[in-house]
This record gives sequence, C-alpha cells and structure tokens, in this order.
Amino acid sequence: MDWFLSLPTPLQGFLAGLIAWIPASVGAAMVFPFRNLSPKLMNGMLGLAGGIMLAASFYSLLNPAHSHAEAMGLNPLIPVMCGFIAGVLFLLFADKVVPIRGLREKCAKHLRRHFGKNALLFIAITLHNIPEGLAIGVAVGAAVTSDTMVAALALALGIGIQNFPEGAAVSLPLRRDGFSAKRSFFFGQISSFMETISAVLGAILTVSCSAILPYALAFAAGAMIYVVFAEINPEAHSGGNKKTVAALSMLGFAVMMFLDLWLG
Repeated sequence: MDWFLSLPTPLQGFLAGLIAWIPASVGAAMVFPFRNLSPKLMNGMLGLAGGIMLAASFYSLLNPAHSHAEAMGLNPLIPVMCGFIAGVLFLLFADKVVPIRGLREKCAKHLRRHFGKNALLFIAITLHNIPEGLAIGVAVGAAVTSDTMVAALALALGIGIQNFPEGAAVSLPLRRDGFSAKRSFFFGQISSFMETISAVLGAILTVSCSAILPYALAFAAGAMIYVVFAEINPEAHSGGNKKTVAALSMLGFAVMMFLDLWLG
C-alpha cells in the first residue's frame, strides 16, 4: 500500500472514487441482461454495505478524528462532536430542501418531459452521492500510513457495494420508461461518477487545510452514519428479510473490524 501513499493526493482521491463508482456501473449494467433484479439480492447487498459503512465510519473516520484532534492539542470532544452533528444536519437539510423545493417545484415538468417520470430519482441519487464522495476523499486525504489507507479504501468499497443497487435503481426504471439499454446504462453509472469527482475535491481540501481535518473526518462520519440509518437500513428491511439482512450487516461490520485489527 506504500505505492498508493506515494501517489499525488488528487490521484489518490480519484482512484478511491473509482472503487465506489465501479460497483455502480456493474449495477447499471444489469439493464442489459435483466429488466428487474431480485429484491432479496438487492436488500442483502444493502445490508452488507450498511455494516461495512457503519464500521468504517468509526475505524476510518471517527477514531482518526479523535487521534488527530489530540495530536493538534485540541479537546477531541469539540471537533468530533461538532463535526459529527454538522454531517448529520447537512444531510438532513439536503434531503429536506434539495429534492423537494429545488427539483419538484422548479424542474419536475422539464425533467419528466426530457427524461421520463424517473428523472427525479436520477437527480436525487446523483446529489445524494456528493457527500459520500466527500467522505471518501476526506478519509483518503487523512490517511498517512498503510493501515489507515486500507481502512479508507475499505470505506470506499463499502460505499461502492451500496452503489450497486443504486446503479440498478436508476438504469432499470429508465429502461422500463422506453430508454435504450445503452442510454439507461449511461445514466445509471454517471449518477455515481459524481462521487469520484467529490472524492478528489475532498482529498484536496483535507490536505490543503490540516486545521479542519478532525472536523472534516467527523463530518464525513456523521454523514455516513446518517445514510446507513436513514436510507440503507430502511430500504434493506423493506422486503421483510430482517434476519438475513441483520446477519449480512453483522458480516459486513465484522469484515471491516477484522481489517482494522489485522492491519493495526
């Protein structure tokens, strides 16, 4: 992993962003052989991703935020709590303001005219990917050792697993709306590419302003944990397979925990 640490920061963010983008592209590619995927498969993957993201939020974000704050001579309580709460409030605000006011009132008719009734889903998922990409970038920018970089890339992988059903959730409805398979695939994967761009920006900002590093890490953790509890878990349990989803969530958490303990 030393070779990855030697790369320029923007390239590190870009490559980590690709880790999250590739599963979304694979999910979007499901439009070629299928028009629908098994809900049990989708829910199980979401449960696995939720467990990985929850563990990675602590091991890759909150724990390093605490360590960096102490190294800077700060009381860790302030940056960790303030950053965490800010991350949660940011997504609460984004969920409330952007999809409803910004899209449905101003753009809904135009989007439906040009992209069909599922255009709002495409835009909402695209906007939702921005803070996830920033979280990846912050984790990568803060990684200074091989083990912390592996943990950051594991966070990107967890987000990527979550992106698989999201890619399918965009491309398959567009295909049913009458789009060609190629066009449906394009929109399905491009919605997640915003994470790659955001990851580059997050990595650059983190190394450019080290003073905000503990706050940024905790902010990303708050955003990630909000996504797990507000979006991933409810969707994963929507099919009623609660025990299977719970078991896969625990498996995902255990895998991330094992990586941290093994590498640490």
